[in-house]
Parts: sequence; structure tokens; C-alpha cells
Amino acid sequence: MLYFIVNETSRSGKTRDIWKNIQRDLLKSDIPYEYRITTGKHHATKLAAEISGKNEENVCIVVLGGDGTMNEVINGITDFDKIRFGMIPTGSGNDFGGGLDLPKTPEENLRMIIKSYKKGPDCYKKIDLGLVKWGQNKKHLFGISSGIGLDAIVCKKALTSKIKVFLNKIGLGSLTYVFLTVISLFTMKTSDFEITYDGKTKKLRKSIFAATMNLRAEGGGVPMAPDANPYDGKLTMCNAAGIPKWITFLCLPLLVAGKHTKIKGFNIISCQEAAIHSENKLTLHADGEYLADVNDVTFCVLPNKLKLMNYQTPDEDTTS
Repeated sequence: MLYFIVNETSRSGKTRDIWKNIQRDLLKSDIPYEYRITTGKHHATKLAAEISGKNEENVCIVVLGGDGTMNEVINGITDFDKIRFGMIPTGSGNDFGGGLDLPKTPEENLRMIIKSYKKGPDCYKKIDLGLVKWGQNKKHLFGISSGIGLDAIVCKKALTSKIKVFLNKIGLGSLTYVFLTVISLFTMKTSDFEITYDGKTKKLRKSIFAATMNLRAEGGGVPMAPDANPYDGKLTMCNAAGIPKWITFLCLPLLVAGKHTKIKGFNIISCQEAAIHSENKLTLHADGEYLADVNDVTFCVLPNKLKLMNYQTPDEDTTS
């Protein structure tokens, strides 16, 4: 059975019309399906947990929504061995779909999901997920990225930004993050970090952010870690430290273009686990969702954790 979790409010409500088109295609496909409409924050997590408990062999959860809905769903899945996961990205950023090179249109993604479903429960491709831990045994999964500092501040602001609503309406929602990044850069406080990763320790002064990436881009397509690979059993951390804010501002075009990796002050670390201690409390996010303000946080990879349905092998044609 295909179980759809639909966030109709995604992309300022445009997902509602997309879902109507998807339903028409599902009726033509003669595939058994049920759907649940989310009604508020964290509802998708509860729905995913409920579906994970189904006493069925071929249980598939398909998300119709943005990266935030995706994150809620993966945090609700209680049995990753049992569940296959499909994604039809309809958000403003869609970094999950972009990072996995999913098709650009909802119709193409649906065709791939249906093809996978018809081939049976062994048709999927496993991808890594990340896990962030903080406080007293608090933890949260992420599919795209998790981080502290500037990128987390921007994500927190974007959740309630009127600018985002306006840009979504004119089809430019991904620019929200660029606009908020410029504003936040000059108002935030830097912090001294101590990063411990894979048995090594590095101290960084006046750190602006540390973004731990499972996929290559976050914030509507900003390639923080151009070489990040969700199949290699590692995370890639990008941090900026010891750079004056005005120079960082001038480097933003290079960051957006993925040309920052060789600039002094930008550090790239590939690791299975990394722990950060900060002198100041810093904002923490996972897949753009605000989690907490922390001094200490740990990021680790969960290799081959998620069974992805809509993937394309080189010999496949998404139009078939």
C-alpha cells in the first residue's frame, strides 16, 4: 500500500493543487493508496509513526511537501527496515530532492515511485541519514543537513518570514535564504568552537557557522559541501571561522556557486561523527527546522538507513 502524507500548505498552499493532479494520476494507475493531510506542526511525525505500525509487508510512505515535512516524516518512522520512502518535493527549497537528483516535476517522481512499487518490496536504493544529539538524551534525524550558527539562525527566521510567503507566491521562495543570510550575518555574534571528529580535535576562533551536510546543498540550493555523498557512510562539515564579516559577505556569491572550499577560513571536514563545544549558546537546526539553543552538540551518520523508492538507474527513463 502507498500511504501519502500530504502537506497542502507547502509552498504557500500551491501543493493543494499539485495533490489534486497526483490523485488523478493515481486513479489511472490502479495502485492501492491511502492519504493523510497534515494539520499542523509535527503532525506528519505522528502520521508516519502510525503508518509504520501497519501490519503489512509492503508499506510505503510517500511525502508530498517540502523539506520540513520530509524531516518530520523520517523522525516518525519507527521501523526503517520495514518502510520504503518516496518523496514528491513541492516546497520552496527542495534541497532533499535536489541533493538526490530526483526528477524536477511531481509527475515524474510519482511515475518512479509507482514503478518501484510495482517491482516489489526489494526495489529501492539505500541512502544515509544524519543524527544530531544534544542536551539530556535529545536527538533528531536529518536527511539534508544540521548545523549551528548562521545557517541555523537563517532557518529559524525563515519559518516565520513574511518575505518567504511573498517570494513563494511569485515563485522565488529559494531567495528567502539568501536575503535572510545577508541580514543575519551582520547581526549575529560569532563564537569560539572546539570540534572533535574521528579522534581529532580542532579549535576555531570567531566561528560563523558549522553546517553538517548529508547532501551537498541546503537553504534553497546553497552548496555548502559540493562533494557530500549520501551513499558513502560519512557526513561533510563545512564551517567558516576567523573571517571578518564583511569579507564573508563578499564571499557569499562564491558560497552560492560552490567555489568557497579553497578560500582561507572555510574548512571542510569529512567524518562519521563530530562533536562541537561552543562558548556561547548557538541556534541548532535540522533540515531547516529549529531545534534548540546549545553549547554542545554531536552529529553522526547512520549509513544506509533510508530505503528510497524514487531513484533512477542509468538505464531507466522517467517518462516510461
